[in-house]
Formats: sequence, structure tokens, C-alpha cells
Amino acid sequence: MAADKGYTALLADLKAESLRNLYIFYGEERYLKNTYLEKVREALIEPSFEEFNYHRIAGKGLTVEALTEVVEAMPMMAQNTLVVVEDWDIFKLDERSRTALMALLEDFPEYCTLIILCDTLEYKRDKKMKKLCAALDKHVVEVAFLQQERGALVNWLRRRFKALGHDIDGAAADHLLFTCGTLMGDLVPEVEKIGAFAKGEMITIEDINAVAEPILDAKIFDITNAVTAGEFDKAANVLSELLRMQTEPVAILATLGKELRRLYTARLALEQGKDRFWLKELWKMSSDYPAKLLLQAARRVDRRWCSAALRRAQTLDRRMKSEKGINAESELKLFLMELAGGR
Repeated sequence: MAADKGYTALLADLKAESLRNLYIFYGEERYLKNTYLEKVREALIEPSFEEFNYHRIAGKGLTVEALTEVVEAMPMMAQNTLVVVEDWDIFKLDERSRTALMALLEDFPEYCTLIILCDTLEYKRDKKMKKLCAALDKHVVEVAFLQQERGALVNWLRRRFKALGHDIDGAAADHLLFTCGTLMGDLVPEVEKIGAFAKGEMITIEDINAVAEPILDAKIFDITNAVTAGEFDKAANVLSELLRMQTEPVAILATLGKELRRLYTARLALEQGKDRFWLKELWKMSSDYPAKLLLQAARRVDRRWCSAALRRAQTLDRRMKSEKGINAESELKLFLMELAGGR
């Protein structure tokens, strides 16, 4: 994953202690967004005058006139002010408001830094609004906070565990990322739980399995892995647990369908002499660890089983979405039995 140029620019601005006036923070990595928002706040705002110079505003219902009043307010006993606007969709402003916003961007106060923070709102440019896009290109640094690559995540995990008196090697880190996902915000509480549970200095896979809460993808992999290994009871138990947790059957089936597609491509990879790195690239995986697990499972089934399982998943998906009164939970359990029987 190539580094986002806006993210690189923000790092350079912080290092040079020369922050710009206008940023848009967006992307799925919420932990990083909040971390760098805090770094900007610390760089610009004296804590003793934070009440006067740091303003956080909800974007819903915000007018450009109200924003202008805030950003033009002079700093109190300081050189800078910081204004953070949360979830403001500037591309839904009417034409008059867009014109006013562009005028504000063109003549923005030097002492103020404005950050539009897209948290729950997805940031996506409307390219039809060419004038607004041109104004953004000229005046605003758009910073994408994306899911991090494996190397950065492993180093981050090691620092987090070191603070708790532990260490973690690459293999255990890969298992943790596979089990709990690669979003830092989701990993923080899992690291805390694992660190409190572990007795030894090195975090083990057993420590992770004992207390970590797997994401849906990991649980669905457990289902397909158990089925391919002939462990139907284990697969049924995982499915029952998901249903007890009130996971939507449609979501379970969608994830199961994706996992069966991955398993099918793994089976093809084996037949064509491809390795785990080919599979990793095909599915844009953060590491080759899940690809290795997929290949192990694919060795236990043939292409015919994979193809039949995919067709059955697609048929059930159409039925769940179109038939009224269908008992989705019962259909999922029946599907699981058919997978085991077909194997």
C-alpha cells in the first residue's frame, strides 16, 4: 500500500512544526485520525487557553457563516486557534454556501487551523463540482488514514505490548491480526486483554486464543476450516455462537460466501502450482499468514466440492433476499450440514 501523499505531508508539517491552515482527515483508521488530531492540538494549543482557542463543532446543520465567525475569532493570549468540524459533507452544500466556502478558503485567517474530520461520514469528492474541487486542491491538504501495512502494525503491536511488560514475535502478531483485524482502534482493547492475561514475557498464540474476541471473518474461517477438516461439530458450534450473538444471518452468509470464494481460489492455486504469495496478492491480504491457512484448508477438498459449495451459497443468498418468511437460521444450519455431507 503506497503512502498517502496527504498523510506524508502532515507528518512533514508536524516534524517541521509548521502546520498548514486547512486539512481534511478521513479514512477507516479511526485510531490514527484521533492520534494525529491530538498531535495537532498539542502542537498548536496551549492547555491553559484551550477553552478559548480550541473549538470542536458538529457538522450537521453547520452553515458557512457560522463557521466563518468561529475561524475568524482572534486567538486569546496565543498565536493560534484550532477548529475541528466533525462529519461535515461540504459536497451537499447548496451553491450559495459552496461559493461562500470557497471565498473563506481563499482568504483564510493565518492564525487558524481548520480540520474537517470525517469520522462516521465517508469522505468522497463530487467531481461534478469542479470549482469546489479546484479550491480544495489549491488550499486544503486531504489526509487519508488508511489501514496500515503488516510491518507498521507489527512494530506498533510490539510497542503496545512492551508498555505492558511483554513482547510479541511476527508469527503471533500475524495470528492476532488475522483473529482481531487490522484496525488499530479495534486492536487496542484486545492488546490490553491479552497483556493482562499473559503470564510469560512473550505473547503466544494460546494467549491470543484464550481471551481475544475474533472478528466475523476469523469466525467464518473457523467454520470453513472445521468443515474441510471433517470437524462438523466444531463448525456447528461456531455458527450457533454467532447466531446466539444475534449476528445477522445475511451477514454470516455473505462472509461465508466470500470465504468459500477464497477457498476455491486457493484450491486453484494448488492445482496451478501457485504459492501463498500469489494468493496474498490476489486477495490483497496484509500478510501471507491467512493465505497459508487457506492453502492448508484447500488441500483437504477438491475443486468439485468448492464449486458446489459456492453455487449453493449463491442460491441461498438469493433465497434469503427474495423469499418472504424464510427461516434464515435454519437454512444456514442446513447449508452447513450440506457442506459437511458434500465433503
